[in-house]
Amino acid sequence: MAGAHLSPRAREIVAAARTLLEESGPTALTMRTLADHLGIKAPSLYKHFPDKQAVEVELIAQMLEECAEVLEATEARASGGLPALAEAYRAYALAHPHLYCLATERPLPRASLPPGLEDRAALPLLRACGGDGDLARSIWAFAHGMVILEIHGRFPGDADLAAAWKRGLTALHS
Repeated sequence: MAGAHLSPRAREIVAAARTLLEESGPTALTMRTLADHLGIKAPSLYKHFPDKQAVEVELIAQMLEECAEVLEATEARASGGLPALAEAYRAYALAHPHLYCLATERPLPRASLPPGLEDRAALPLLRACGGDGDLARSIWAFAHGMVILEIHGRFPGDADLAAAWKRGLTALHS
């Protein structure tokens, strides 16, 4: 479980960081703002985390774990149903846009993440693609592109995103 290795105080810091991130976006997440939010001095944070990047790694791990849980639950309900997995992925990302962006808009700190977490998050999609890793990556790239464009308001107001999702998934998975 992501964060299980943290002390109770460190988990509290990560929870506060998540609240700041979700409410105000990644630019608002600074060690000073985080300390203010917790009612402590910024140097106190460094007793638990060496830097802001370490806090962000914990948030990214949370996102991957939560996304894995959502996709696993969807897979259990809709055995191998790619459209259901895509909708669950989209719903999670749109419900947590700042966390999603933090986790996906820069290089993934793989070496700092819990072992196997990235693979766990990808496994439901890989299974839905019959074990075809290239197809799974292509579909993930499509889903990520659609989600990130939606998060950033890049589609016209009259765009039928449900139809675009369906058409894209059909084109990739036919």
